[in-house]
Amino acid sequence: MPISESDRAMLIALARQAVASEVTQGPAPQSPSLQGVLAERRGCFVTLTNRGRLRGCIGTFQPSQPLGVLVIEMARAAAQDPRFVSNPITPAELEQLHVEVSVLSALEETKNPLGLEIGKHGIYIIRGHRAGCFLPEVATEMDWTAQEFLDECCAGKAGLPQGAWQMEGTRVFLFTSEKFGQ
Repeated sequence: MPISESDRAMLIALARQAVASEVTQGPAPQSPSLQGVLAERRGCFVTLTNRGRLRGCIGTFQPSQPLGVLVIEMARAAAQDPRFVSNPITPAELEQLHVEVSVLSALEETKNPLGLEIGKHGIYIIRGHRAGCFLPEVATEMDWTAQEFLDECCAGKAGLPQGAWQMEGTRVFLFTSEKFGQ
């Protein structure tokens, strides 16, 4: 069932407040009373961009808390994304940030990774202690085929060789995402 407009607005507001509190070193926002989808345990990602440039993206597939609380945690973490440690988000940049929340379905392991649908499925690949993921829109934005999507996740995210998704012992999971922004 799609997330209602009012719940979407609440999640975006919580994420934006959490990013601002992290960047300005203020207190984290308090989650409102958790009802409906905000009370569900669902994975999520928070993505921060400024004029189309990625500034942070952090999420989890294993929700340890209700979605309304998890979005706050992921937003604070995205504001401190380790990829941007030498160029952190500044207080002056806050008004220019575009905040997106992706609420995830449960992971489903697949034995046919090439059967994924570009633009619909995200991927999560695990081999040993290495793992990587891409949200569904990455393949569309990069104009990748299913094989390129899988290869790039292995090499670019999981630190594995391209094609590792085909090796025995590698697990490939598919998921969908409901993404929305401000």
